[in-house]
Amino acid sequence: MTRVLITGGGGFLGSHVAAALAARGDVELVVAADLRAGAVSPGVLPVVLDVTDAAAIAPVLREHRIDTVVHLAAIVNPGRDVDLDYRVDVEGSANVLAACALSGVRRIVVSSSGAAYGYHPDNPEWIDEDQPLRGNDAFSYSRHKRLVEEMLAGYRSAHPELEQVVFRIGTILGPTVQNQITALWNGRRILRIAGSDSPFVFVWVDDVAAAMVRAATDGPAGVFNVAGDGRMTVPELADRLGKPLFTVPASALAWMLRAGRMLRLTEHGPEKVPFLRYRPVLSNARLKDEFGFTPARTSREAFEEYLRTHPQVVARPR
Repeated sequence: MTRVLITGGGGFLGSHVAAALAARGDVELVVAADLRAGAVSPGVLPVVLDVTDAAAIAPVLREHRIDTVVHLAAIVNPGRDVDLDYRVDVEGSANVLAACALSGVRRIVVSSSGAAYGYHPDNPEWIDEDQPLRGNDAFSYSRHKRLVEEMLAGYRSAHPELEQVVFRIGTILGPTVQNQITALWNGRRILRIAGSDSPFVFVWVDDVAAAMVRAATDGPAGVFNVAGDGRMTVPELADRLGKPLFTVPASALAWMLRAGRMLRLTEHGPEKVPFLRYRPVLSNARLKDEFGFTPARTSREAFEEYLRTHPQVVARPR
């Protein structure tokens, strides 16, 4: 009988994972650890825990005899405070890993991101798990994901008794999602960088939660991309939204972002241009073939479900 603690258990993804784990018959305890004790699903125990407090984690793990940790604690909208992002994402992950090793935790499941691969002009058309993790130093979110994965690789060598499941997740969509990607669809026109179709891979939140549940219970250890089948380009997204494209050269967009940040009109700077231009397109073949999980929704179906729950985004409903 598995006893699971979820960091970030009160958040958007964490609450879905907690509810799905609590519904299983082979899970004895689900602890949702977060900065604040909020409402949780039946059968889930809320605990206040800050992953940046290194001394606080191991006592909670020992108190509840936790054998599996699902580490989801992260900054929801990165980039507003880079120092805070680093403390939570990188130092927080280091604290959780150290506490797991100290407390005899059997397995840790970590939500990483396709951002760990980085946004580079020579990215292959489809990125699999054998590709190097290059990140982007100018884009702190991508850099932090790479640093955490380097830390995880070190633990796989130094602490082989702590099994790892690492998920490099594509763009998660859900009924309440609002982030820097979905914000791109809210205007009257859809931004496109000249010469780039910037394909996206999407995955619906319930599919991510189901993969996390398998990872925390009976799934194999390893590193896996998590995304729905297929991809959608920016022109395809614009067509489905019924909105015209606003196409600008990359150099012009970088200048506009630089000027906008200087004038305090936006928090985004020119470092975001590669993020929009060279998106890593995740192959989910290993997730299906080796991990044994196929997302119920394709990328396009996840986007359609997002539009169903956010009808105001569509200019010309079908």
